[in-house]
Amino acid sequence: MTTPRPVHTWLTDMDGVLVHEEEPIPGAAEFVEALKASGRPFLVLTNNSIYTPRDLRARLLRSGIDVPEEAIWTSALATADFLADQRPNGSAFAVGESGLTTALHDVGYVLTDRDPDYVVLGETRTYSFEAITKAIRHIENGARFIATNPDASGPSTQGTLPATGSVAALISTATRRRPYFVGKPNPLMMRSALNRLEAHSESTVMIGDRMDTDVVSGLEAGLRTVLVLTGSTARDDVEHFPYRPTRVVDSIADVVPLVAELSGDADGGAADG
Repeated sequence: MTTPRPVHTWLTDMDGVLVHEEEPIPGAAEFVEALKASGRPFLVLTNNSIYTPRDLRARLLRSGIDVPEEAIWTSALATADFLADQRPNGSAFAVGESGLTTALHDVGYVLTDRDPDYVVLGETRTYSFEAITKAIRHIENGARFIATNPDASGPSTQGTLPATGSVAALISTATRRRPYFVGKPNPLMMRSALNRLEAHSESTVMIGDRMDTDVVSGLEAGLRTVLVLTGSTARDDVEHFPYRPTRVVDSIADVVPLVAELSGDADGGAADG
Protein backbone atom coordinates (compact mmCIF):
# COMPACT_ATOMS: atom_id res chain seq x y z
CA MET A 1 0.00 0.00 0.00
CA THR A 2 3.01 2.25 -0.41
CA THR A 3 1.92 2.44 -4.07
CA PRO A 4 -1.41 3.78 -5.38
CA ARG A 5 -2.51 0.34 -6.61
CA PRO A 6 -6.22 -0.08 -5.84
CA VAL A 7 -7.44 -2.76 -3.47
CA HIS A 8 -10.14 -4.98 -4.93
CA THR A 9 -10.36 -7.51 -2.09
CA TRP A 10 -9.91 -7.33 1.69
CA LEU A 11 -9.05 -10.17 4.06
CA THR A 12 -8.94 -9.67 7.82
CA ASP A 13 -8.24 -11.77 10.86
CA MET A 14 -10.94 -11.79 13.54
CA ASP A 15 -9.49 -12.26 17.04
CA GLY A 16 -7.24 -9.38 18.00
CA VAL A 17 -8.37 -7.31 15.01
CA LEU A 18 -12.17 -7.10 15.27
CA VAL A 19 -12.76 -8.56 18.74
CA HIS A 20 -11.11 -9.61 21.98
CA GLU A 21 -13.08 -12.69 23.02
CA GLU A 22 -16.57 -11.20 22.48
CA GLU A 23 -15.60 -7.60 23.21
CA PRO A 24 -15.54 -5.49 20.03
CA ILE A 25 -12.41 -3.50 19.26
CA PRO A 26 -13.22 0.17 18.61
CA GLY A 27 -13.57 0.78 14.88
CA ALA A 28 -14.35 -2.85 14.00
CA ALA A 29 -18.05 -2.31 13.24
CA GLU A 30 -17.23 0.83 11.24
CA PHE A 31 -14.58 -1.07 9.28
CA VAL A 32 -17.03 -3.81 8.26
CA GLU A 33 -19.64 -1.24 7.27
CA ALA A 34 -17.01 0.62 5.20
CA LEU A 35 -16.19 -2.63 3.39
CA LYS A 36 -19.87 -3.19 2.60
CA ALA A 37 -20.23 0.39 1.36
CA SER A 38 -17.16 0.03 -0.88
CA GLY A 39 -18.76 -2.85 -2.76
CA ARG A 40 -15.52 -4.81 -2.55
CA PRO A 41 -15.51 -8.53 -1.67
CA PHE A 42 -14.06 -9.38 1.74
CA LEU A 43 -13.58 -12.31 4.09
CA VAL A 44 -13.06 -12.50 7.83
CA LEU A 45 -10.51 -15.25 8.48
CA THR A 46 -9.99 -17.22 11.67
CA ASN A 47 -7.85 -20.19 12.67
CA ASN A 48 -10.57 -21.15 15.15
CA SER A 49 -12.25 -24.32 13.84
CA ILE A 50 -14.75 -24.76 16.67
CA TYR A 51 -17.59 -22.73 15.20
CA THR A 52 -19.45 -22.75 11.90
CA PRO A 53 -19.68 -19.46 9.97
CA ARG A 54 -23.31 -19.18 11.14
CA ASP A 55 -22.19 -19.48 14.77
CA LEU A 56 -19.44 -16.91 14.28
CA ARG A 57 -21.81 -14.49 12.58
CA ALA A 58 -24.11 -14.70 15.61
CA ARG A 59 -21.21 -14.16 18.01
CA LEU A 60 -19.95 -11.13 16.06
CA LEU A 61 -23.47 -9.72 15.83
CA ARG A 62 -23.76 -9.85 19.62
CA SER A 63 -20.62 -7.69 19.63
CA GLY A 64 -22.27 -5.19 17.29
CA ILE A 65 -20.34 -6.32 14.20
CA ASP A 66 -22.54 -7.36 11.28
CA VAL A 67 -20.54 -9.76 9.10
CA PRO A 68 -22.49 -11.85 6.57
CA GLU A 69 -22.20 -15.61 7.07
CA GLU A 70 -20.74 -16.05 3.59
CA ALA A 71 -17.97 -13.57 4.44
CA ILE A 72 -16.48 -15.80 7.17
CA TRP A 73 -13.70 -18.25 6.31
CA THR A 74 -12.39 -20.63 8.98
CA SER A 75 -9.48 -23.04 9.13
CA ALA A 76 -12.09 -25.84 9.20
CA LEU A 77 -13.52 -24.66 5.87
CA ALA A 78 -10.02 -24.34 4.40
CA THR A 79 -9.18 -27.85 5.64
CA ALA A 80 -12.33 -29.33 4.13
CA ASP A 81 -11.61 -27.49 0.88
CA PHE A 82 -8.07 -28.93 0.85
CA LEU A 83 -9.25 -32.49 1.53
CA ALA A 84 -11.96 -32.30 -1.12
CA ASP A 85 -9.28 -31.33 -3.63
CA GLN A 86 -6.79 -33.98 -2.47
CA ARG A 87 -9.18 -36.92 -2.11
CA PRO A 88 -12.78 -36.19 -3.14
CA ASN A 89 -15.51 -37.96 -1.14
CA GLY A 90 -13.03 -39.47 1.25
CA SER A 91 -13.39 -40.47 4.90
CA ALA A 92 -12.03 -39.00 8.10
CA PHE A 93 -11.84 -39.58 11.82
CA ALA A 94 -12.40 -36.05 13.13
CA VAL A 95 -11.40 -34.77 16.55
CA GLY A 96 -13.15 -31.44 16.85
CA GLU A 97 -16.39 -29.51 17.15
CA SER A 98 -19.29 -28.72 14.83
CA GLY A 99 -17.28 -26.18 12.84
CA LEU A 100 -15.02 -28.99 11.62
CA THR A 101 -17.52 -31.82 11.28
CA THR A 102 -20.02 -29.64 9.40
CA ALA A 103 -17.34 -28.44 6.99
CA LEU A 104 -16.25 -32.03 6.27
CA HIS A 105 -19.83 -33.20 5.75
CA ASP A 106 -20.52 -30.31 3.40
CA VAL A 107 -17.72 -31.39 1.02
CA GLY A 108 -19.00 -34.96 0.92
CA TYR A 109 -16.72 -36.56 3.52
CA VAL A 110 -17.84 -39.53 5.60
CA LEU A 111 -16.93 -39.33 9.29
CA THR A 112 -15.96 -42.74 10.57
CA ASP A 113 -13.74 -44.53 13.07
CA ARG A 114 -13.25 -47.51 10.73
CA ASP A 115 -10.17 -47.32 8.52
CA PRO A 116 -10.43 -43.57 7.70
CA ASP A 117 -8.38 -41.97 4.94
CA TYR A 118 -7.46 -39.12 7.31
CA VAL A 119 -7.29 -38.21 10.95
CA VAL A 120 -8.36 -34.56 11.08
CA LEU A 121 -7.59 -32.69 14.28
CA GLY A 122 -9.33 -29.40 15.06
CA GLU A 123 -9.95 -27.14 18.01
CA THR A 124 -12.20 -28.40 20.80
CA ARG A 125 -12.86 -27.68 24.45
CA THR A 126 -13.63 -31.34 25.18
CA TYR A 127 -10.57 -33.33 24.10
CA SER A 128 -10.97 -36.89 25.35
CA PHE A 129 -8.30 -39.47 26.04
CA GLU A 130 -10.37 -42.02 24.13
CA ALA A 131 -10.60 -39.86 20.98
CA ILE A 132 -6.89 -39.03 21.05
CA THR A 133 -6.03 -42.71 21.50
CA LYS A 134 -8.20 -43.62 18.51
CA ALA A 135 -6.51 -40.92 16.45
CA ILE A 136 -3.09 -42.30 17.34
CA ARG A 137 -4.07 -45.85 16.36
CA HIS A 138 -5.62 -44.75 13.07
CA ILE A 139 -2.43 -42.89 12.17
CA GLU A 140 -0.33 -45.92 13.11
CA ASN A 141 -2.56 -47.97 10.80
CA GLY A 142 -1.95 -45.66 7.85
CA ALA A 143 -4.38 -42.74 8.12
CA ARG A 144 -2.91 -39.43 6.97
CA PHE A 145 -2.62 -36.80 9.71
CA ILE A 146 -4.15 -33.35 9.07
CA ALA A 147 -4.67 -30.50 11.55
CA THR A 148 -6.68 -27.35 11.03
CA ASN A 149 -4.09 -24.99 12.54
CA PRO A 150 -0.81 -24.99 14.49
CA ASP A 151 -1.78 -22.59 17.33
CA ALA A 152 -0.33 -24.08 20.51
CA SER A 153 -2.53 -22.08 22.88
CA GLY A 154 -5.48 -19.76 22.94
CA PRO A 155 -6.84 -17.13 25.31
CA SER A 156 -9.84 -17.34 27.59
CA THR A 157 -11.25 -15.23 30.37
CA GLN A 158 -9.75 -17.75 32.84
CA GLY A 159 -6.32 -17.80 31.21
CA THR A 160 -4.42 -19.79 28.57
CA LEU A 161 -6.03 -22.85 27.00
CA PRO A 162 -4.26 -25.64 25.09
CA ALA A 163 -5.11 -25.42 21.40
CA THR A 164 -4.80 -27.60 18.30
CA GLY A 165 -1.02 -27.38 18.05
CA SER A 166 -0.51 -28.70 21.58
CA VAL A 167 -2.71 -31.75 21.00
CA ALA A 168 -1.08 -32.29 17.59
CA ALA A 169 2.30 -32.36 19.36
CA LEU A 170 0.99 -35.03 21.75
CA ILE A 171 -0.22 -37.21 18.86
CA SER A 172 3.00 -36.59 16.91
CA THR A 173 5.11 -37.67 19.88
CA ALA A 174 3.14 -40.91 20.15
CA THR A 175 3.08 -41.71 16.42
CA ARG A 176 6.28 -40.00 15.18
CA ARG A 177 4.12 -38.50 12.41
CA ARG A 178 3.80 -34.76 11.98
CA PRO A 179 0.49 -33.37 10.71
CA TYR A 180 -0.01 -31.13 7.72
CA PHE A 181 -1.36 -27.87 9.11
CA VAL A 182 -3.78 -26.09 6.75
CA GLY A 183 -4.49 -22.87 8.66
CA LYS A 184 -2.28 -19.81 9.09
CA PRO A 185 0.69 -19.40 8.77
CA ASN A 186 0.30 -21.79 5.84
CA PRO A 187 -0.33 -19.48 2.86
CA LEU A 188 -2.73 -22.16 1.62
CA MET A 189 -5.31 -20.60 3.96
CA MET A 190 -4.91 -17.27 2.12
CA ARG A 191 -5.00 -18.88 -1.30
CA SER A 192 -8.16 -20.79 -0.49
CA ALA A 193 -9.75 -17.50 0.62
CA LEU A 194 -8.67 -15.83 -2.63
CA ASN A 195 -10.08 -18.73 -4.63
CA ARG A 196 -13.39 -18.46 -2.79
CA LEU A 197 -13.64 -14.81 -3.84
CA GLU A 198 -12.09 -15.35 -7.30
CA ALA A 199 -9.63 -12.63 -6.30
CA HIS A 200 -6.02 -11.78 -7.19
CA SER A 201 -3.20 -11.54 -4.66
CA GLU A 202 -1.85 -8.36 -6.29
CA SER A 203 -5.03 -6.43 -5.47
CA THR A 204 -5.72 -7.91 -2.02
CA VAL A 205 -4.80 -6.71 1.47
CA MET A 206 -4.58 -8.93 4.58
CA ILE A 207 -5.09 -7.35 8.01
CA GLY A 208 -3.90 -9.16 11.11
CA ASP A 209 -2.51 -8.80 14.62
CA ARG A 210 0.24 -11.45 14.49
CA MET A 211 3.49 -11.22 12.60
CA ASP A 212 4.10 -14.97 12.82
CA THR A 213 0.75 -16.03 11.31
CA ASP A 214 -1.26 -13.27 9.63
CA VAL A 215 1.58 -11.21 8.19
CA VAL A 216 3.88 -14.04 7.11
CA SER A 217 1.10 -16.05 5.46
CA GLY A 218 -0.16 -12.93 3.69
CA LEU A 219 3.35 -12.11 2.55
CA GLU A 220 3.98 -15.64 1.26
CA ALA A 221 0.67 -15.57 -0.62
CA GLY A 222 1.71 -12.34 -2.37
CA LEU A 223 -0.64 -9.99 -0.50
CA ARG A 224 -0.07 -6.55 0.92
CA THR A 225 -0.36 -6.70 4.72
CA VAL A 226 -1.47 -4.43 7.54
CA LEU A 227 -0.47 -5.17 11.14
CA VAL A 228 -2.76 -3.81 13.85
CA LEU A 229 -1.33 -3.42 17.35
CA THR A 230 -4.46 -4.49 19.26
CA GLY A 231 -3.52 -8.16 19.46
CA SER A 232 -0.48 -10.38 19.89
CA THR A 233 2.33 -8.37 18.29
CA ALA A 234 3.59 -5.15 19.90
CA ARG A 235 5.23 -2.35 17.91
CA ASP A 236 8.66 -3.09 19.43
CA ASP A 237 8.38 -6.73 18.35
CA VAL A 238 8.08 -5.91 14.64
CA GLU A 239 11.79 -5.19 14.22
CA HIS A 240 12.69 -8.65 15.52
CA PHE A 241 11.21 -10.36 12.48
CA PRO A 242 13.12 -10.78 9.18
CA TYR A 243 10.10 -9.56 7.21
CA ARG A 244 7.85 -6.53 7.54
CA PRO A 245 4.19 -5.75 6.98
CA THR A 246 3.32 -3.20 4.33
CA ARG A 247 1.91 -0.94 7.02
CA VAL A 248 1.65 -0.88 10.83
CA VAL A 249 -1.33 0.88 12.46
CA ASP A 250 -2.58 1.20 16.02
CA SER A 251 -5.96 -0.42 15.42
CA ILE A 252 -8.59 -1.36 12.86
CA ALA A 253 -10.07 2.15 13.30
CA ASP A 254 -7.03 3.47 11.40
CA VAL A 255 -7.88 1.25 8.42
CA VAL A 256 -11.43 2.60 8.01
CA PRO A 257 -10.39 5.69 5.98
CA LEU A 258 -8.09 3.50 3.85
CA VAL A 259 -11.01 1.41 2.59
CA ALA A 260 -12.54 4.20 0.54
CA GLU A 261 -9.14 5.65 -0.37
CA LEU A 262 -7.69 2.40 -1.75
CA SER A 263 -10.79 0.63 -3.01
CA GLY A 264 -11.30 3.08 -5.88
CA ASP A 265 -14.21 2.52 -8.23
CA ALA A 266 -16.17 -0.52 -7.03
CA ASP A 267 -17.19 -1.26 -10.62
CA GLY A 268 -13.68 -2.58 -11.25
CA GLY A 269 -14.49 -5.84 -9.53
CA ALA A 270 -12.24 -8.22 -7.65
CA ALA A 271 -10.92 -9.92 -10.76
CA ASP A 272 -9.45 -6.85 -12.42
CA GLY A 273 -6.31 -6.71 -10.28
